[in-house]
Amino acid sequence: MKHQHHQSEVLILAKEQGRVYNCGKMTAVFKADENETNEKYSVSEWWIEPGFEGVGAHQHDDNDEVFYMLEGTISFLVGDKWIDADQGTFIRIPSKTIHDFTNKTTERAGFINFYIPGGFEKNMPAIVNWFATNK
Repeated sequence: MKHQHHQSEVLILAKEQGRVYNCGKMTAVFKADENETNEKYSVSEWWIEPGFEGVGAHQHDDNDEVFYMLEGTISFLVGDKWIDADQGTFIRIPSKTIHDFTNKTTERAGFINFYIPGGFEKNMPAIVNWFATNK
């Protein structure tokens, strides 16, 4: 469902509302992105199924990321260290920092992601397509 909101408007979304991107064992729900924030940041909710092996270690040259765990446990690669993050864990990953995440547990896990500045959502159609063709 496409929600168009001007950046100066209040935005209230109920549970599960937003732009949904299904990536197999990973589902992203974008709550606010360039449409609402004038590309200042994006906020998305990510749900990771058990056995998800990650997207591959990567870094963002110009963007910081913040992860806040909602439920379950995700293993995050931050630099050269893996950490297990459970509910309430906050992680800030500065630009140019290698990172990845995986769900090694038997339970679904979820986190909120803040991507600063915004624009990450432009990659989502290609990411959805990649997961559809690389099952």
